[in-house]
Amino acid sequence: MTAPRTDLIDCAELFYFAYRDFTCDPDAILAQYGFGRAHHRVLHFVHRHPGLKVAELLDILKITKQSLARVLKQLVDEGFIIQRAGDADRRERRLYLSAKGTRLTDKLTDIQIRRLQTALANIGPGGDALAQKFLFAMIAEEDRPHVEALLKSARRGADGAPSGALPGEAE
Repeated sequence: MTAPRTDLIDCAELFYFAYRDFTCDPDAILAQYGFGRAHHRVLHFVHRHPGLKVAELLDILKITKQSLARVLKQLVDEGFIIQRAGDADRRERRLYLSAKGTRLTDKLTDIQIRRLQTALANIGPGGDALAQKFLFAMIAEEDRPHVEALLKSARRGADGAPSGALPGEAE
């Protein structure tokens, strides 16, 4: 057996520290609501993909139905997420952020975006493309097409300027 490469162990350790710091500020805000990281992930993906089906969210998060049901119930009960039946199939549950959910998600995203902007500025020109390439390479190869499609879908949504809130709902 070959000895592990110290530089890669250092990289893994840096990844842990970076993740700790990337999540610490949002964690503190979420704790004020009695929420955790699972709530944050649900809010994030519903914001980026308004009208997301519950089944699609399960596929994205790779968590059990029971885990999602608990988190989703809390977000719905407290008015952060609104569930609507699908237009074509009334059995579908489509998810949207309420104005309250949008405000919280925007607050969490802004904090994390500022951290990313600072880090990428410290890397210098081209750092953002290199960071994206690295993060994409960290994703399991079989999941990359799905992640790429999600990112493209969210970008198309952002270009049309819809928020994660229900269409026509006041912010």
